[in-house]
Amino acid sequence: MLEVYFDNKVFEKVDFSVEKLARAEYDSCTFIDCMFSNVNLSNYTFIACEFDECNLSLSKVKNTAFKDVNFKKCKLLGIHFHECDEFLLTLNFEECDLILASFYKLKLKNIKFTNCKLTEVDFTETNLINSVFNNCDLKGAIFDNTLLEKADLRSSYNYSINPEINRIKKAKFSLQGLPGLLSKYNIDVEI
Repeated sequence: MLEVYFDNKVFEKVDFSVEKLARAEYDSCTFIDCMFSNVNLSNYTFIACEFDECNLSLSKVKNTAFKDVNFKKCKLLGIHFHECDEFLLTLNFEECDLILASFYKLKLKNIKFTNCKLTEVDFTETNLINSVFNNCDLKGAIFDNTLLEKADLRSSYNYSINPEINRIKKAKFSLQGLPGLLSKYNIDVEI
């Protein structure tokens, strides 16, 4: 456990690439319009925190604890979430840009992505059971041995998911998403 502790603190318009964020445990804190780009957040702890309109692109998150953390309108380009502390890992994303992020082998049951850009995100071997992808762009996202059982992708688009190598039992897809399930067969589906 970290010795420094912040509770219910609001950080607004702070550039943490210039002003160092104290290595600490942050509980119920809010970060608004803050810059974390290329910042090393390894071994930090965030519990019930909100990140709103922050840029965390290329941040290092090795052994970082994100417990019940919400990201809204954030840039999270190239973040390797698979390096986070997996204990009680709970994330939700709304209107975020997660291009080239990685969730490799994480257990993210019930995660919710809303209006997110998930271009080329790696979901290889990720457990996404009961997850919701609400109106998300999944162009180039990698689904390989991914657990998508009971996941909801009805309003998402540009995905390519091979049903032969992913578990999709009881997952929900729209008729418009059908080509994304059949793309490996190189056939044309007219809707």
